[in-house]
Amino acid sequence: MAEARLDHVGLSVHDLDAAAEWYCAAFGYRRELALRVDPIDLDIIMLLHPTHGDRLELLHRPGSVTGPRPANPAEAALSEAYGHIAFDVVDLDLAYDRVVGLGARSVMAPQPSPEAGVRMAFVADPEGNLVELMQRRHP
Repeated sequence: MAEARLDHVGLSVHDLDAAAEWYCAAFGYRRELALRVDPIDLDIIMLLHPTHGDRLELLHRPGSVTGPRPANPAEAALSEAYGHIAFDVVDLDLAYDRVVGLGARSVMAPQPSPEAGVRMAFVADPEGNLVELMQRRHP
């Protein structure tokens, strides 16, 4: 399936509108569409990055409960599930300071990644989901 590409990542959240606002402000997404799946009482906001074309699907269903939220990448790797979402940024220090200023919790300050030539940092979004920031390219 060489023609397959990742279309979007789905993230279940407690506050759909607040999460959409945060990801738009933090990473430049725009609301692409909102959907409702009545049979299962599910609301969806699809975010689209206008430059890169990637999507982030935010989902909310009344009665949902907070699942395990690892405190850091090492803890996330102890669970056989999705552990975090990662964004490639041009200026890691600037992006890190910006998202922390928008309400993210610092988890790991900018530092060299185990991958040669790459820098990384981790934050938790306002709901506690781990977000990795990576600088693969340099300004």
